[in-house]
Amino acid sequence: MNSLWRLNKYLFKYKGYLLLGILFTIISNVFVMIPAQLVRVAIDYVVESFSFYQMFEKGAGTDAVRSAFLDFIFVFGILILGMAFLRGFFLFLIRQTIIVMSRLIEYDLKNEIFEHYQKLPLSFYRRSSTGDLMARVTEDVSRVRMYFGPALMYGINLIVLFPLVIGYMLTVNVPLTIYSLLPLPVLSVSIYIVNNMINERSEKIQRSLSGLSTFVQESFSGIRVIKAFVREEDNSKNFEEASDDYKDKSISLTKVQALFFPLIMGLIGASTIITVYVGGNQVIQGAIGYGVIAEFILYVNMLTWPVTSLGWVTSIIQRAAASQTRINEFLDEKNDIISEENLTSTIKGDIVFENLSFSYPDSGIQALDGINFSIQPGQSLAIIGTTGSGKSTIANLLMRMYDATEGDIILDGRNIKSYDISYLRGEIGYVPQDVFLFSDSIFNNIGFGLDEIPEEVVEKAAKDADVYQNIIEFPAGFETRLGERGITLSGGQKQRVSIARAIAKDPSILLLDDCLSAVDTKTENVILNALKGIMENRTSIIISHRVSSAKLADKIIVLDDGKVVEEGSHDILMAQKGVYADLYEKQTHGNEAMES
Repeated sequence: MNSLWRLNKYLFKYKGYLLLGILFTIISNVFVMIPAQLVRVAIDYVVESFSFYQMFEKGAGTDAVRSAFLDFIFVFGILILGMAFLRGFFLFLIRQTIIVMSRLIEYDLKNEIFEHYQKLPLSFYRRSSTGDLMARVTEDVSRVRMYFGPALMYGINLIVLFPLVIGYMLTVNVPLTIYSLLPLPVLSVSIYIVNNMINERSEKIQRSLSGLSTFVQESFSGIRVIKAFVREEDNSKNFEEASDDYKDKSISLTKVQALFFPLIMGLIGASTIITVYVGGNQVIQGAIGYGVIAEFILYVNMLTWPVTSLGWVTSIIQRAAASQTRINEFLDEKNDIISEENLTSTIKGDIVFENLSFSYPDSGIQALDGINFSIQPGQSLAIIGTTGSGKSTIANLLMRMYDATEGDIILDGRNIKSYDISYLRGEIGYVPQDVFLFSDSIFNNIGFGLDEIPEEVVEKAAKDADVYQNIIEFPAGFETRLGERGITLSGGQKQRVSIARAIAKDPSILLLDDCLSAVDTKTENVILNALKGIMENRTSIIISHRVSSAKLADKIIVLDDGKVVEEGSHDILMAQKGVYADLYEKQTHGNEAMES
């Protein structure tokens, strides 16, 4: 329960709903008790009236007696129906308060988790699976909602109904009360055991279903690869095996669930038999009337569901506590990427990397080792290197997705940690290596970084990224909706839309992280020529493994194994005949061979 205590803030927030729910529960239980008392009085009246009626000879006032008898019974029927209607009305109000409260808490909790997710650093996402993140914000929150909804509602009902009913039963007949309630503890314990078995099997089913869903998702996402390697039959076989596992676990759950209602009905029947037997003996002895037996049978049935729900509620609370523990693990995650001064001063783009080293916290792999370089405002820098040389790490550090292990990044004379993180990232137009487009229109994808999206800005950005002509050729133009991760577009089109998205926000710093890798040399030249005007008077960093992308840059640095091995202009580096010159020769000759 400790994990659930931190949610008491929500109960305090919605205390009005909770207090009204408790009030309506008390009133509804009053109305559920009164009919049982009316039934007792009615039955006793019927028995006594029948005996009195038999004393009259036929025709000697029997019609008047019969009429009075039926009128009295009719009044009792109307009263019982009225009590049932009032109880139903207040049950409706209970659900409109406590269940509505649980939905509001579910809404708040989901928003709290999602907001916290977005504040966590990139390192958190590297060590957490997407499926696990989704499960905690959906399935785990739903279980917590069950604690605030049905569990709380039935728990309050149990706390209110038990003292009322049992207290009254004891005032009527103590021995009959004790005997009639004997099976109920057994029922509660039995339901608790069965519920635990159901929950255990449900957990296994959930894990099996999660694995099955992941398998299907990967199959559909990678359908091109599956078809290309002709693995449809093997894939279907694997799916069948996963489905069989899910089927077996589902059948196992069904067998246990089959115990639930027979168990309830059997123990209710036992309680009714005991009540009739013990009560019948007392009627024979003249201790009670017939109506008391009927009244106690109704009371036993009233208590059956609350007692049954006790095991169910306990199980719900246990599952909710386990789920909240999982949620708390993520809510307790701290974001160590914080701003020291929350500066929002105008960024000119004077960048200095001072003896900077970085190792990834999750793997311990050192990506950068004591690098030093600088960029003047409005200057363009190309960072060239082979795969794994640390190029993209520089982009992540500049965007403060991570903080350096050693050394500093100085931006406009201030440590980069001094700037407000959202403001800093808002001033950088970032085009990642792994392009991600949302399942939305092309227009909204390009204008994603803007609060307001002017049409002319989006169109100009598309033209600058050399994707405008492709877009207007689509039947819906800029309103063309993209599939998952932009699958509607080709690789080159996706990268150009991503470039247009970065350009549209008019950033102070333009950061291109190997974003031209999926386009051919001709398209690359067109885009680079278009970027000339955009890069003027704007600090620009072009990260690439292709030396052709470096020709627009004022300065070039070459990375190898996390270290700066060469630095200078294209002509200077070619004259040095080092790593850069070697890469240039290999790639140039490789392109010529491909063209020929």
